Amino acid sequence: MAIMPAEVRATVQLYLDGKIRDWHSREDGGGAVFLLNAKDVAEASSIMETLPLAQQNLMDHEYIPVGPLMPLRLLIGTQAPRQ
Repeated sequence: MAIMPAEVRATVQLYLDGKIRDWHSREDGGGAVFLLNAKDVAEASSIMETLPLAQQNLMDHEYIPVGPLMPLRLLIGTQAPRQ
């Protein structure tokens, strides 16, 4: 618990810096879920590694890339952009 004040300050700062888009508490009491503004998992990892809990190896986490719900394009009749 001694590290939590620093963790909260650092998390809020990431939010204010636009790195954290949204955060939620897990209903099972297992911690938090962060939606990050990052281009890939490597960038997300570098953001999260700045937090005090991560620096003390006290954070258990996984990264799940997310993006727009592409099937919604079917509802508006547009094609996905080609890559």
